[in-house]
Amino acid sequence: MREEFTRMIQREAKVARNGARARIVAKVNALEDPELVKELYQASIAGVDIDLVVRDICRLRPGLEGVSENIDVYSIVDRFLEHSRIFYFENDGDPEYYIGSADWMTRNLDNRVEAVTPIEDTEIRKQLRYTLE
Repeated sequence: MREEFTRMIQREAKVARNGARARIVAKVNALEDPELVKELYQASIAGVDIDLVVRDICRLRPGLEGVSENIDVYSIVDRFLEHSRIFYFENDGDPEYYIGSADWMTRNLDNRVEAVTPIEDTEIRKQLRYTLE
């Protein structure tokens, strides 16, 4: 799973370096993994627009000049624990949506059985887009 998330983040960075629109939106309960944080910083430096909705732990620092200027982090805390994990990658105009169980934490990416699946259905994608916006 780590390899696929890394691949998709790096793909968005490549798209941005080529001058096309690149965007990542992720909704997770936690962003703790140092390697993914580093990949997100590199993507931001490349020009990827990144929005993160992180309920709890967030190791990444948004708004650092020259590092994370293109990253916004939002925390939504309410009465109930949010469990949905949604991942959106612009993919050079061919967007990809994923849902699953994995937070971006080392323990989830390396030491647990987690599942993430692509969403192809147009109506479900519309619902996911609404949730992310």
